[in-house]
Amino acid sequence: MKFFKTLTPYFADETSVLFLNDTFEALEDMLPEFVDVIFADPPYFLSNDGISCSGGKRVSVNKGDWDKIESTEEKHEFNRRWLRLCKKILKPDGSIWISGTLHNIYSVGWALEQEGFKIINNITWQKTNPPPNLACKSFTHSTETILWAQKNDKKARHFFNYPLMKEMNGGKQMKDVWTGTLTPQSEKIFGKHPTQKPLYILERILLASTHEDDLVLDPFCGSSTTGVACKKLGRRYIGIDHNPEYIDLSVRRLENTWQEENLMIG
Repeated sequence: MKFFKTLTPYFADETSVLFLNDTFEALEDMLPEFVDVIFADPPYFLSNDGISCSGGKRVSVNKGDWDKIESTEEKHEFNRRWLRLCKKILKPDGSIWISGTLHNIYSVGWALEQEGFKIINNITWQKTNPPPNLACKSFTHSTETILWAQKNDKKARHFFNYPLMKEMNGGKQMKDVWTGTLTPQSEKIFGKHPTQKPLYILERILLASTHEDDLVLDPFCGSSTTGVACKKLGRRYIGIDHNPEYIDLSVRRLENTWQEENLMIG
């Protein structure tokens, strides 16, 4: 897949490409209007030295320097900048999905409209097993938001596999509240990413909004759950991350998925 002007992939196979690069650098190097769908899980900017619970233990909410921001103005400019670049590389009839929590998703929603997108849906992912609220000063945080948007153009025609979503929902229209568990340990056997999404979320997103062999981009790919879902469902994938540890984790997961899928075919 040759869609970059100058950058060289860190990893590539028949259907997947990984880039170990700064997201902005990589997006700026991409050719225009060639991606069918984008899934983005940008930094939530929730690393504020608070405390959460994991495995029954008190743990810091801090994810890393990449998850910290100095001001709301800086955060919003960050979101506008990467969305502006994503709009450039998205096909006219393509669509974009963005996940987030209250720490960042409202900035993302406003930035989408400012950068010329139209929001299609506001998905609420309700987690059945969220970590408990140790401070006991508010309701337990048990949801994340996933925004689905397209270019704000009257000619834009995003793809939605309505019949399949209805079939998957027992013959009834699928609603915008999706309920399920956090990422299981079985999906973390090759290593852990602090904000890793469960595979079932990405599989539903891809089945809903892509055709087989479509090209999917994840500009903050982390452990590449998006890429794993693409391999399982016959989509092509580009992942970008600036962290070598996460890119190497992505490689291990993609290679393992490739082996599993080929064993099934064999």
